[in-house]
Amino acid sequence: MSTESPLRLRPLLLGIVTLGCIVCLFLVYFQPPTRWLVNPVEATVSADDMKNVFVSKTGKNLTIVLMWLFPFGIHYDLDVCGSQFNIKGCFLTSDKNFYSKANGVVFHHRDISTDLSNLPLLPRPHFQKWIWMNFESPSYTSKLPGIKNLFNLTLNYRQDADIAVHSGYIMPLEHKETFVPVEKDKLICWIVSHWRPEHERVKYFNELTKHIPVHAYGQAFGNKIPWQDYDSTITSCKFYLAFENSIHKDYITEKLYNPLSLGTVPVVLGPPRQNYENFVPGDSFIHVNDFTSPKELADYLLLLDKNEEMYLRYFEWRRHFKVRKPYIWSEHTCLVCDYLRNHKEYKTVKNLDKWYWD
Repeated sequence: MSTESPLRLRPLLLGIVTLGCIVCLFLVYFQPPTRWLVNPVEATVSADDMKNVFVSKTGKNLTIVLMWLFPFGIHYDLDVCGSQFNIKGCFLTSDKNFYSKANGVVFHHRDISTDLSNLPLLPRPHFQKWIWMNFESPSYTSKLPGIKNLFNLTLNYRQDADIAVHSGYIMPLEHKETFVPVEKDKLICWIVSHWRPEHERVKYFNELTKHIPVHAYGQAFGNKIPWQDYDSTITSCKFYLAFENSIHKDYITEKLYNPLSLGTVPVVLGPPRQNYENFVPGDSFIHVNDFTSPKELADYLLLLDKNEEMYLRYFEWRRHFKVRKPYIWSEHTCLVCDYLRNHKEYKTVKNLDKWYWD
């Protein structure tokens, strides 16, 4: 017995060694590839998520949009396209694990590193489109070397962008309504956060206030107001100075849509009147270019203050239309998905520098 036991155990030991070698070889040469996991984020992807991403309950492929860079690092809800905007078949995510499967990748310009080091390092899949997202004016958007031929699509406020988005929309009413603005206790208001003497709006304001009083708010005036008081402040004024910080084609921001929605007449300084009329009714605002000088504008505003019939004409458009302000980031990202689902053709931005800055 003692001489035969080792012989009987030898095949068993040989089998165990052989099996161990096979397992080691498998782990070395057949481990799952991980090179496509570029900068994985903390969130993990469950099996259910993976299933929902690639195939919906109807068997149709979903469109995957990856937010590579959140605007100013501010995260927002990405699971709203269907519930809030009726845009179906979308999967929006910030999980970089989905890079190789994403139909589109969104990059916010202000968050791109100067040396482009925080962009994907792996080659772009042939089916994937890179989307340049930016809502600042050219005056406040730095050119970055190496991006002029990098993107497939533009997500921007300009009307000629691939995906054009705005700070507000004029929508038709289902039924005609009578609109009467609330009682006002101030003539003109202005809330300004960035004050620079070289700005056209600051120069105009300085001249205007020589002829008419303006309730000005902001740090420059030692009268900063909290965000929650913005709407009530604008509502309390007959006129609001909707002065843009720079003048560029189509650059028309919430400075216009906020007073319009609150029943206050905007006095605008920005692109020409015709440009504004591409977005809002011509009788809903007053343009500084309609007057030869700030004094002439001041005289007109004083006239409207005394003549209620003339003043109320600026609200005639409210009988047929209303203002809708978008959910800035989430709605814009959902529009990316909607575009990708309806445009399968190849497209590229030939020269971003020339299109946007020149």
